[in-house]
Amino acid sequence: MGMFHSRFSKLGMGCLALALSGLMVAPAFAEEAAEAATYASYEEFMASVDAVMFTINNLWILMAAILVAGMHLGFAMLESGLCQAKNTTNILFKNTFIIFMGIITYALVGFNTMYPGDFNGFVSIGGMIGFGDDAVGNLTAAYDEGFTYWSDFIFQAMFAATAATIVSGAVAERIKLPSFMVFVALLVAFFYPIAGSWQWGGGWLEGMGFHDFAGSSIVHGFGGFAALACVMILGARRGKFGPNGKSNAIPGHSMPLATLGVFILFIGWFGFNGGSVLSADPAEVSYVFVNTALAASFGCMGAILVSWSILKKPDLSMALNGVLAGLVAITAGADVIALPLGMLSGFLGGVIVVFGILGLDRCGIDDPVGAISVHGIVGIWGTLAVGIFSAAHSVLLQLIGTLSYAIFAFFSAYILFTIVKLTMGVRVSEEHEYEGLDIAEHAQEAYNIPTFGGGTGFGGFSGTPAARTMESPSASPSLNPATES
Repeated sequence: MGMFHSRFSKLGMGCLALALSGLMVAPAFAEEAAEAATYASYEEFMASVDAVMFTINNLWILMAAILVAGMHLGFAMLESGLCQAKNTTNILFKNTFIIFMGIITYALVGFNTMYPGDFNGFVSIGGMIGFGDDAVGNLTAAYDEGFTYWSDFIFQAMFAATAATIVSGAVAERIKLPSFMVFVALLVAFFYPIAGSWQWGGGWLEGMGFHDFAGSSIVHGFGGFAALACVMILGARRGKFGPNGKSNAIPGHSMPLATLGVFILFIGWFGFNGGSVLSADPAEVSYVFVNTALAASFGCMGAILVSWSILKKPDLSMALNGVLAGLVAITAGADVIALPLGMLSGFLGGVIVVFGILGLDRCGIDDPVGAISVHGIVGIWGTLAVGIFSAAHSVLLQLIGTLSYAIFAFFSAYILFTIVKLTMGVRVSEEHEYEGLDIAEHAQEAYNIPTFGGGTGFGGFSGTPAARTMESPSASPSLNPATES
């Protein structure tokens, strides 16, 4: 009995050890089997267990695309609120054009230019989206473990239009509408995708080890420096700077609208950064969400503290731009920067944006919404922060990458905008700028509210029939349009 028990125990222990080793090997074996799994059809894949997580991942990417699409509403409201009422319809028209023309141009040429497959690492102009009849290769995990070909396109298309929206805010209130439309269509179709391919398309920066998780440089820096080039060519709004170069305030007409726009952008940014995980991985997505929220919060606090100390009053527009600066600052490294350092990165982004806005103003650069500072200058900071705060990345490589995007965006936009200027003209006349672009370019007021002075409008803002009977700009060259808005 004792001998049998002893042998049984040894046998049992051996079986147990074998079972445990089998359990340890099983996950690795299952993973290898999953990687090796092939399916004859889309229907066969969807009937498999692999389809469950793939479907969840793909659904999250589509939801993130919806959130990023909603950011365009936020940009439109922010730009409208920070500009004069007489230009609101024009601003809303531009932002409507950007998102829908952006989707078209990105589908026709942009997507396959940005993701060309094997290429020289610098540029490869692609054609229209589509993949023939290879459903298994493009609509299952064979394409990507997180999404289908179509989900990939629509998510990236929302990003592409964002770069053009940044330009819209900086050139607001004095640009010719047709010229703007031609410029941004070409920017989204060719120049942004070429730059994006350097990193996200597997180009030369990706090969060097450059890291830009969701686009501090690729999207925001590109848009910010393209905007700087356009503003330098376009010039300031009439009345913004006096004869001695002193800056005159041209207040926006609706801070509630601007505030609502920033809150919508804040919500949409969870899709911008969270979607860039490119899967619904619970740990990664939730971490990116928290990093994003904290950076935005600290960016707001940084901007409030610094602007209040400099301007001696709490400035709401600076606080709002601080939120956006914190978001831009964490966008490049939301996946790799530790939370305390992410807070610091966002806070410094809020500080930087205040000095950026005030500094550009003193340099004679008229940016009605602060887009160049928020997206361009802070975009550089956010990209460098990855190298500073993440031991796995190089500050030098981050510097090379972010300067490459800034230089390419600035000079490509400068050349393109100059061509548009020489062929179409880019600036509206003084009379149209004084009258307001809603009337001059659209013959359509944004606000149809009766005023005490007769006619319709919004609290007597210029652009109303009553205001259009006032003194013309030729009779008063030094008149500040802010007093008529």
